[in-house]
Amino acid sequence: MDSMAAVALAVFLVAVGCSHFAFPRYFRSLVPDWLGRRGGLLVGASGVVEVFVGALVLLPASRVVGAWAAAGLFVVYLVPHLDALRSVHRGRPGVLWRPAGVVARLLVNVGYVGWAAAVALTAA
Repeated sequence: MDSMAAVALAVFLVAVGCSHFAFPRYFRSLVPDWLGRRGGLLVGASGVVEVFVGALVLLPASRVVGAWAAAGLFVVYLVPHLDALRSVHRGRPGVLWRPAGVVARLLVNVGYVGWAAAVALTAA
């Protein structure tokens, strides 16, 4: 069971990392406005990092390090979701930008942190 959760996390990270390049407009929309033009670079860089971290999680020898790196990455990703909570009143279109959608995004990402930490703790 522990390795199943780790492999699932690794596949998830690689798939989402690749999707940064397939759907950059969506991921760019998640970058807070206060980061300005750096958003495109951040989307590409985070996609590469997610693929790399996914590979670390996939390999048993680097699983603990990779899973903790994934947890840290997910914690960093909480920033745009918290920023979206701050600016939810701006009326951006789409369900993910409504108050309930922003809260759901935040909670899902907190769940990702827990998933990665659980993989790290059980792989140790």
